Amino acid sequence: MSAGAGMGAGAGEDRGEAAMGDALWHVPDDELGRYADGGLPPPLFWSADAHLLVCADCRSRLSAVGDPEPVREGWARLDAALDAPVPGPVERLLLRLAVPDHTARLLAATPVLRLSWLIAVAVTLLLTITLANLAHPLVFLAVAPLLPLVGVAASYGPRVDPTYEITVVAPTHSFRLLLLRTAAVLTATTGLSALASLGLPDYGLRMLGWFLPALALTLLSLALTPRLGPVGGAVAVGLGWAVLLAGTIRPDPTDPLVFAPGGQVALAVTAALAAATLARLRPAFDTPRRLDRAPRTGAWRKP
Repeated sequence: MSAGAGMGAGAGEDRGEAAMGDALWHVPDDELGRYADGGLPPPLFWSADAHLLVCADCRSRLSAVGDPEPVREGWARLDAALDAPVPGPVERLLLRLAVPDHTARLLAATPVLRLSWLIAVAVTLLLTITLANLAHPLVFLAVAPLLPLVGVAASYGPRVDPTYEITVVAPTHSFRLLLLRTAAVLTATTGLSALASLGLPDYGLRMLGWFLPALALTLLSLALTPRLGPVGGAVAVGLGWAVLLAGTIRPDPTDPLVFAPGGQVALAVTAALAAATLARLRPAFDTPRRLDRAPRTGAWRKP
């Protein structure tokens, strides 16, 4: 055999081996189908995955045998994740506490949990403590119970809550949402008021006398909400609190009757009765009607 013939034969064998080598590196049809279905074992899966990155022919075959629906679903999930709003610090804290996603989102949207409102409450307490030190501690004891009352009134209802339309269609009963937001308001205002109480150290535990009034006033306003609405209930209870204070102040106002032991017991009983009434009124909160009244006729507004 001549050298040229030998070289030609050798070149042909090399081309055949190269072709056979290329064929061996392509993913077989059965493995390609299992790869598309997600049933290919890890060692083969990794090999096929690495090969598909550099082989256009196998990618073309994969698109022919694979189901395009999971790919479309994957892109849809990716788009939703990219378009989803970034959770704020309050929502992230609630999610870490194992609060469900939709509940955390609704609570985070509570107006009174925003930084601006919390700063306003803190400033109000600071000014109240200053006045209490300059004048009398009754100033602080009278104002502190009103803060959660205002917070609850600003947390629910079409007139005050910018997210009210979202809460109407949320997978949460109105009564449960109202209680959740009330708990959030009480937690925030109680913590701030407790810190503010430290500004009057000379009066000791008497400065915690605002807690039971705050709880009683909040529950009373919630019990009046189906009849008067969130804002109307808060206004009525706030006026009643002012009248009660005016009627129970003694000639020596260092120990008003409402903050004396007997007054605190009466407030605890009032809070219990208001809670029982609120439980009985639960169906009024879960109706499709809004917790707001028409300005002229006084009838319920329809959604």
